[in-house]
Amino acid sequence: MRISIEHQLSVTPPAGTAHAVLQLMLTPISGPSQTVESWSVEMPGIGNAARFADAYGNSVHLVNQARPEGTLLVTVRGAVTTTDRHGVLGRVGGEPVAALYKRVTALTRAPVTLYGKFRSSKDNRIDVLHALMARVGETLRAVEATGQTQSQMSADGSQSQSQGSAPADAARPAASASDLAHAFIGSCRALDIPARYVTGYLAPGGADDEDGLSGFHAWAEAYDDRLGWIGFDPTLQLCPTDRHVRLAAGLDGLSATPLRIVPAGDGVAIQEANVSIV
Repeated sequence: MRISIEHQLSVTPPAGTAHAVLQLMLTPISGPSQTVESWSVEMPGIGNAARFADAYGNSVHLVNQARPEGTLLVTVRGAVTTTDRHGVLGRVGGEPVAALYKRVTALTRAPVTLYGKFRSSKDNRIDVLHALMARVGETLRAVEATGQTQSQMSADGSQSQSQGSAPADAARPAASASDLAHAFIGSCRALDIPARYVTGYLAPGGADDEDGLSGFHAWAEAYDDRLGWIGFDPTLQLCPTDRHVRLAAGLDGLSATPLRIVPAGDGVAIQEANVSIV
């Protein structure tokens, strides 16, 4: 499948900033599931940016801004041809050892209610991972339906007395793709399975289109000793298909964030992410 992408992000440095540095992880790399046909990143100063591969194998730009004023706009455009490999990436050369992705971070601490039942499972790893993906989806959506947040679930899976059930008219927090990916990754690591966070794009074309899920997206990858890295998308409850364009990977959403700036200011806003099949 050939997918066209246009992605715009904006960031506003604090007023009076003398010097700012932007780190961009907005350039995909060709690999087993995709071939990058064309790609450009446009913003002031990009022509003089330093470019390198980080510790996770991602393509990174570092852009310096002297006395930036107002909002900085970053525009990404490109075309990528994808192949449906049923989520299997395998072993990709030049990547860090899989054991690196057993490290638990603040964003990937999962309650035992998600993974506890799989500790003594006799199933093979692939079956466990698929069952775990289903468990994460069911549990986080059940939490969402009662008006609780994932952070309100304690490390041992218990729930505080003050939570209870939300009133029928209470605002119910939605479990985002990032929440689901982090919960899946944390559960994998608790089972001693290497897992990593992936950012990318999702093309339209599935039943989820009604929910507006196409555009910028996040999912996870877990490691199997026989097959290598395999993608799992807990939001869609499937392994990534040719609708998925892989952008960057890391220990969690923080280490794979597409754009960050120092000093931070008011943060980064995704203005627009248009993804289409051409």
